[in-house]
Amino acid sequence: MKINKTGVIELAHGSGGRATASLINDIFYAHFGNAFLDQQADQATLPPLAGRPVFTTDSHVVSPLVFPGGDIGRLAVYGTVNDIAVCGATPQYLSAGFIIEEGFSIQTLDQIVSSMAAAAKECNVSVVTGDTKVVGRGQADGLYINTSAIGDLPTHLSLGPNHIKPGQKIIINGSLGDHAVAILSERESIDLNGGFQSDAAPLVDLIQMMLNAAPGISAMRDLTRGGLSACLNELAQSAGCGFKIKEQAIPINANVKAVCELLGLEALALANEGKLVAFCPPEQAEALVSKMRSHPLGTNAAVIGEVVNDPHHFVSMETLYGGARRIAWQWSDPLPRIC
Repeated sequence: MKINKTGVIELAHGSGGRATASLINDIFYAHFGNAFLDQQADQATLPPLAGRPVFTTDSHVVSPLVFPGGDIGRLAVYGTVNDIAVCGATPQYLSAGFIIEEGFSIQTLDQIVSSMAAAAKECNVSVVTGDTKVVGRGQADGLYINTSAIGDLPTHLSLGPNHIKPGQKIIINGSLGDHAVAILSERESIDLNGGFQSDAAPLVDLIQMMLNAAPGISAMRDLTRGGLSACLNELAQSAGCGFKIKEQAIPINANVKAVCELLGLEALALANEGKLVAFCPPEQAEALVSKMRSHPLGTNAAVIGEVVNDPHHFVSMETLYGGARRIAWQWSDPLPRIC
């Protein structure tokens, strides 16, 4: 029996019976179908990789589920794929687990899964296995998604905080805080001439271009929860160095600045879903930024600072007025449920 797409999710859809089979066949398989899912097993048997396997997992609880520039399905794919890509690996396979609240619109679920499938196709990855659970009304906020990914890392490549050294330049690929402010604007009905759009995007192609342009890149990290400030503080501790950045060099959209000033938010602490930070030798920085600016996801790329010797592993910023202040690692994200 075909599922009624104008209906809602029932507890029966998570029971493992015919209702579950209808949900899987008419929603998930209809959008994700591929040779691996054709195996119709509880796992996917995958071919060997050319290099080293890289594995990551990510859970997504963003609220609202649909926002300017994306939705939870697209976000789940991009966020997980980017976690694989920043180590230099090529994403290959995804798993997808769905926790759905009883009463959730099947039509909305279908739209989100369709969006997720389109994002996977864009990233050239296959959703090869998954799971679905249904919980009672009030026990979840509509829909949660967990995604895991496997990537293929070339044997010659090794990126990570242990390779970050004093003198290296710090580079980002664009403006900060766009995703967080897009989510906030949708939640709170904030509108500044319709100027908010999530930056959610897959960084795979940009990263491969960067690695070709600057083979001396030592580390990369995508800027998600906690934004640039959390990322740099975490990397400084791991690398055993300090970072000095320049406020004037950091690109931030005018509408994001306006919201930050209005609400007292720190743009450097806001979440992003299509931004990264990279570290490279100073002699490669100019050519790297120039190459990045030729890519749609790097048009506002900039060198924002450098790595320094610092036994305290502080992140400091030269302000617009020539002073300096420490960029502290905040206790929590000022905007929860952001991804």
